[in-house]
Amino acid sequence: MAVFRHPERHKVAVLVRHGMLVMELGIVHRLFGQAKSGDGERLYEVVTCTPEPGDIRTDSDFTIPVAQGPEAVAEADTVIVPASSLEYEPTGRQLTPQLKHAMSLVCPDSRIASICTGAYVLAAMGLLDGRRATTHWRSACEFQLEYPRVRLDPDVLYTEDGNVFTSAGVASGIDLCLHMIRRDFGATVANEVARGTVVSPHREGGQAQFIRRPVPEPRSSSTSAARAWALEHLDQAITLRDLAVRESMSTRTFTRRFRDEVGMSALQWLTQQRVERARQLLEESELPVDRVAAACGFGTAASLRQHLQAALGVSPSAYRTTFRRPA
Repeated sequence: MAVFRHPERHKVAVLVRHGMLVMELGIVHRLFGQAKSGDGERLYEVVTCTPEPGDIRTDSDFTIPVAQGPEAVAEADTVIVPASSLEYEPTGRQLTPQLKHAMSLVCPDSRIASICTGAYVLAAMGLLDGRRATTHWRSACEFQLEYPRVRLDPDVLYTEDGNVFTSAGVASGIDLCLHMIRRDFGATVANEVARGTVVSPHREGGQAQFIRRPVPEPRSSSTSAARAWALEHLDQAITLRDLAVRESMSTRTFTRRFRDEVGMSALQWLTQQRVERARQLLEESELPVDRVAAACGFGTAASLRQHLQAALGVSPSAYRTTFRRPA
């Protein structure tokens, strides 16, 4: 009997183990579960499964009954492996025969993803050999020693290499799920999911996992008003002075406070927001590339092409071809 009941939906299997991190399981169900078409139809069916059905111990003070076994993995279009605080991690342990069997059922054409140290399971199965991958920064050194054939990048939020995806930690699991939703059904659906979950709609996978800086001292003013204004005027030429004036600060003070709050310079942030707006317009509108460039503040198609190539490694037309979905 089939595990998934809705063949018209994209089938997602979440393969959990003893010691599972409850939040990581919740992330997958919450994000994919909210994705809907313009007609309000659910786009994903998410099933939790485990190598051996029964009560699964969590990293908290309760267990979760999981009725579905590894047969769900064989039917899934996407298989997601969250982290475990008990099984396999930290390094030096072997996958259980049951977990190996479950992983062996993943179809060659299926997409497989890990959250946090769930990457150890993918690596142990050889799925990351020769591929770019990431895991939680605390485990990066041990991971690299144990799996030298993996092209580990410990400084990014998530990676995509073919049909294999990895993410760095719990919060970056949100970013990865939104990235996959965006890949499957476009920016409009992903943005609605992000809005419903009250999270940022998009963070680049190449963004650093963490920034070593002290928490800024509480201040009576911040740079949020300037950021909000900039987002409403991305089509205009915006200088650092323009932003500082919005907060009644000197350019020097504004620059320091902006970096404290956002973790990057104001001009870096502005470019990032313009690239994000360009992506949205390329996906959702019929505007020619030169008008997309103007609407984002890049001015010319050549400038847009340069910035998109630097950020994503593709041209505007190639991006539109890949991500544009039919109405």
